[in-house]
Amino acid sequence: MPCYNAEKTLEETLQSLSAQTLGNFEVLAVDDGSEDNTELILDRWSKRDVRFKHISQPHSGVISASNVGMLACRAPFIARLDADDRAHPQRLEKQVAFLEESLETAVVSSLVKAFPKEDVGGGFQVYIEWLNSVVTDEDIKREIFVESPLPNPSVMFRREWLLKMGGYQEHDNFPEDYDLYLRMYLAGANFAKVPEVLHEWREHPDRITHTDSRYSLKNFLRTKAHYLARGPLKERDAVIVWGAGMMGRRLSKWLMREDVPIVAFVDIDPKKIGRTRRGKPIISVDALKDVWNSHQAPALLASVGARGARKLIRERLNNLGYVEGRDWWSAA
Repeated sequence: MPCYNAEKTLEETLQSLSAQTLGNFEVLAVDDGSEDNTELILDRWSKRDVRFKHISQPHSGVISASNVGMLACRAPFIARLDADDRAHPQRLEKQVAFLEESLETAVVSSLVKAFPKEDVGGGFQVYIEWLNSVVTDEDIKREIFVESPLPNPSVMFRREWLLKMGGYQEHDNFPEDYDLYLRMYLAGANFAKVPEVLHEWREHPDRITHTDSRYSLKNFLRTKAHYLARGPLKERDAVIVWGAGMMGRRLSKWLMREDVPIVAFVDIDPKKIGRTRRGKPIISVDALKDVWNSHQAPALLASVGARGARKLIRERLNNLGYVEGRDWWSAA
């Protein structure tokens, strides 16, 4: 658990851990150079309960603090938690039981709930609903390029997988959690969620995803493009982007910088069809088959940001005989 100036929420977070039904665990909190009473709170808890330990370091950021904690862990399973969230009393028990039973799973998350209700905006709630809709390994891998499908403070890893991947990495200002899950995906990891709400995610203006540019839309798109080019789009001789609007335009910019061979955009707007985007033709759905068949190893990315578009595109492509996860992927 990385901690930085967390005095306002830390007691509540630690209380949620002390209430765990699983008794055999230890908390490794890393105080990342806090300037408030965070270290005093951690010190008090370590004297009260031997399971609670803390490490102090000069302020180095969440990636450094997370990796310092990871390397200090001794158990076969390593759970993440943020110092402003709350763990359900059975979180650790149920995630450990899942990993002990599902030996092929590298990391398990859970369903999540955002709080306090009055601070949870519509956009964040839509994200939570999507997160809670992707539960199985199949679900998560199908939509891993839509957004980060695992809420980072809710996960429990097999220690060997986390060490194998080198933990979180400073990689070109990518969001470190999404970067890690995409690296795991390319390495063949299996994912899962306990289908229950075991984590409560606190929303507030100072949450790091609101304040650090690492978590901007631009950097999420750059991260997707980087790993799409090294995964599903590797060795493709043609890539078609479904969506000539804002999202498709922005993603295609970063894909082209990764030398992805975009040959066309698909759109349903008659005003766009026949025009070009980034020098490539915008075609109708009816013209997709001809473009597809003119290449040896094509792939398609669906990148339309409008709510509900992913479902409609999925239905259309499935009806046309394209197989998701083989021929095409959702990227928005």
